[in-house]
Parts: sequence; structure tokens; C-alpha cells
Amino acid sequence: MKIDITGLLSTENLIEDRRAEMGLSLVSSRMGEFPIKKKLPFTLHLENQGNRRLLVSGETDVTVAIPCGRCLEEVPVELHLTVERVISLEDAESNEDSGEDGAELAADGFLDIDRMLYDEVMLAIPMNVLCREGCKGICRVCGVNLNHTSCSCDRTVLDPRMASIQDIFKQCKEV
Repeated sequence: MKIDITGLLSTENLIEDRRAEMGLSLVSSRMGEFPIKKKLPFTLHLENQGNRRLLVSGETDVTVAIPCGRCLEEVPVELHLTVERVISLEDAESNEDSGEDGAELAADGFLDIDRMLYDEVMLAIPMNVLCREGCKGICRVCGVNLNHTSCSCDRTVLDPRMASIQDIFKQCKEV
């Protein structure tokens, strides 16, 4: 979703509150694609500070479906997003020097809400998500979800440091 901010940009020291809504339905990254299950409309506070900076702030809640780290079942994860950006309204060269971000967000007099929220979602996604604390995961041999059913696979994990000793026992069956 893009919001027209040309009126805000043309008036010095103007403050506006706008109703905004996330337009994204899917978040894609190197970790995978996560569908957005629930998104709430929110109020975006916009403040033009002397035609030099645009302060953008707002809060919203989003529910993203992320696979469990052990069994790969979809887990709804609620994220509270807080947007606080300072967008420089001066030249792009001065943006790099001042450390202010987001000049590309307000290009052509439109503020790109989805791009701002995408950045916030990527920062808020937890590294490891579990469907429940005691998740058993999937079988490494046959791939069955051990939370729903059990299998008869041999899942003993042998210590690789003992591999040479195991070879000796296999060669000498008398021991």
C-alpha cells in the first residue's frame, strides 16, 4: 500500500494521522516464504519537520505462519510491529552522510507502507519456532512426524569419534 504524502511534503511542520493497512499477503526471504494470516489496520503518525525530515511512526499486529523448527508444521506467530522511521526530504547525497534512512520509501510523493512493514517483519521473525515445547520432530530415516505417529526405524545416533573402534569390532566378531 502506498500513501500519497504530497500535501504533507509541501507544508512545513504539518502533522497528520493516516489510517493504513498492510498490503502484503506473503513475506519472502532466504529462509522461505511465510504467508500472513492476519493483519490489522493501524494509524500512521506522519510529521513534517521543517521540510527537512519526515517522521513516520505507528504500531500494528500481524500473524505470520512459520514452519516449526523440528516437525515443519505451520505455526501461527503473532508479531507486534513498531514502525519508527526518519526520512530525509533533502538530497540523496545528504541521506548517506546523515545516517537517516528511508529516502526511497517516500519517492515521488508516495510513502511505501508495505516496504516499511516488510523490513519490520523480517526483524521481528524469531530464529527458531516450535509448535510446542515437547515437539518430537520428524524421523531422520523415514520422515514421519513423530508427534502424530511413531515408527520402527533405528534412530540411534552413533558418535563419529568412535567409528574406527566400531570398525575393529566388526572385523573381530570374537570380541
